[in-house]
Amino acid sequence: MEARWVIREELAAQQARGSLRQLLEKQWLLPRHLVHSLRSRRQVLLNGRYQPMNTPVRPGDQVTLNFFGDEFRTAESSYVPTLSPRLSILYENRDLLVINKPAGQKSHPNYRGETGTLMNDAAGYLKATAPQSAAYMVHRIDQQTSGAMIVAKNPVVVPILDRLISSGRIHRHYLAVVAGKLQPASGHFDWPIGRDPADRRKRMVNGTQAQPALTYYQLVDSNDRASLVRLRLATGRTHQIRVHLAHAGHPLLGDPLYNPASPTERLMLHGDALRLVLPFSMQPLLIHAPLSRFFQQKLINFALTD
Repeated sequence: MEARWVIREELAAQQARGSLRQLLEKQWLLPRHLVHSLRSRRQVLLNGRYQPMNTPVRPGDQVTLNFFGDEFRTAESSYVPTLSPRLSILYENRDLLVINKPAGQKSHPNYRGETGTLMNDAAGYLKATAPQSAAYMVHRIDQQTSGAMIVAKNPVVVPILDRLISSGRIHRHYLAVVAGKLQPASGHFDWPIGRDPADRRKRMVNGTQAQPALTYYQLVDSNDRASLVRLRLATGRTHQIRVHLAHAGHPLLGDPLYNPASPTERLMLHGDALRLVLPFSMQPLLIHAPLSRFFQQKLINFALTD
């Protein structure tokens, strides 16, 4: 039986001393149950041969990981592929895609068989270009928000990316236009966010089952009507940026839920930069997602510059 996913890596010249187990768990961030499976089934090879987990690794060593599918809770990707997908791909390698999601498109289906989402488009793209790969969800972006979104191409890297995001090593940066002049010019919002008991679509500060939430902000430009703001998420709560800014008295322009009286017809929130860490090599990579024409025109209309 052939492995379904094979990960081959050559260790870099600056590889630190340590055991094969330390490489897999501490450096590559593979979950322990996957490391256990690799060991018990002898599915990890060091320079072409199975070696015990306490074997030292050295620069230039070839490490091969073989996965058959039953090691994962969700090995299958069930998104219906889009036949002729149109994707703005910002970065791609063996393990992942970074896509510039347009405003108005859902990140993922909400029910089996739903189509038209970014994950459907990614599934269609990979079916045509990399049949050995498939689309796996890593994180989502609100439907009205545009910007950089990571899609995994195999289930091996999903838990690695999850851990990189939860530990803050992968950062998501946003550009937003908000009502009024935001003061002070930099700071953070750390209000807990939970469900709004009066509206199931919404979240609110100190709502039902509130969870800690942290958003950093930096004012870029402003006038009496609006401010251009850069934001970084330290946590990933639903509608986090939208709720924090609305609670601060500076709701996003074009936000139908938290600023329904806004004069702008589309949400002015864009994930313009992603500080990515590549699985296995653990190399940092800064990826920028270009603004849409609509967003650029609104900046001109408000005479705000980046």
